[in-house]
Amino acid sequence: MTPSQPSRTLAAQLQALQNQISTVIKGKPAQIADSLACLVAGGHLLIEDLPGVGKTTLAHALALSLGLKFSRLQFTADLLPSDLLGVSVYERERQGFAFHPGPVFAQVLLADEINRAGPKTQSALLEAMEEHQVSIEGVSHPLPRPFFVIATQNPSEQLGTFPLPESQLDRFLMCISLGYPDAAAERELLMGGDSRELLRALQPVMTPAGLLDAQAAARAIHAAPPLLDYLQALLAATRSGQWFAEGLSPRAGLAVLRAARARALLQGRDYVSPDDVQAILPQTIAHRLQPRAGAGRGAREQVRAMIEALPLP
Repeated sequence: MTPSQPSRTLAAQLQALQNQISTVIKGKPAQIADSLACLVAGGHLLIEDLPGVGKTTLAHALALSLGLKFSRLQFTADLLPSDLLGVSVYERERQGFAFHPGPVFAQVLLADEINRAGPKTQSALLEAMEEHQVSIEGVSHPLPRPFFVIATQNPSEQLGTFPLPESQLDRFLMCISLGYPDAAAERELLMGGDSRELLRALQPVMTPAGLLDAQAAARAIHAAPPLLDYLQALLAATRSGQWFAEGLSPRAGLAVLRAARARALLQGRDYVSPDDVQAILPQTIAHRLQPRAGAGRGAREQVRAMIEALPLP
């Protein structure tokens, strides 16, 4: 089956988007592709890594390259939910309360160092991420479309961090790590210009409307019955007790399919292949799973071992 014309056109636009972001984030094509797949799938992205490896720069580059309204909020231990969502203030001239929206009312929200805030503030994001709205004093306020949360998280062993609750981890479609650049990419960084100057030079290569079209096209990517059989076999394996303490929920299975469809679109295809599922599976499910006792591997390594053990359809 050859790619359909809409898929080919969108794939070219998305490739141009990836190429532009690569001029700022050096040597990380796989992570940039994962970020775009997450965005096109309509999900939210968690980046877990050390400070200074480009997490914030990636968020800025995505927003600028798509012409999206960007907002950044630094999460701290004293951050209140109202600092994120907004607050209603009484205005004498209006003789009533007026709502003043918070930073969450953006198209790309960077929740920087999200695990430095307390659980109450972390959980304030849940409705926004799931329902694309926030409720304040009994009134629901819709968020802009598209709406994409990029949250950064420091390693849990660092001082002043709070672990994210499982319910919030489950709201992130993908969790990735940028890691250190290789020697060639780092030399290019050292010899290149300031990243802030590079960001200022970025121009939109896709409109917000074009992104919404790409998200709609991703939802229409075909998943054949044998592909769904393979996905169900993977879900069943996570629930077998052989690999993980507890298995994936049906919602997680839908998340995997959404991410695989988005990857297929990025590859210029109008159907999902097993390669798409395998490529996105560790990033999509590892943060939702705990390896069984005595596994001797981290969650991502355990997912990869499970993939190796299961036959392809």
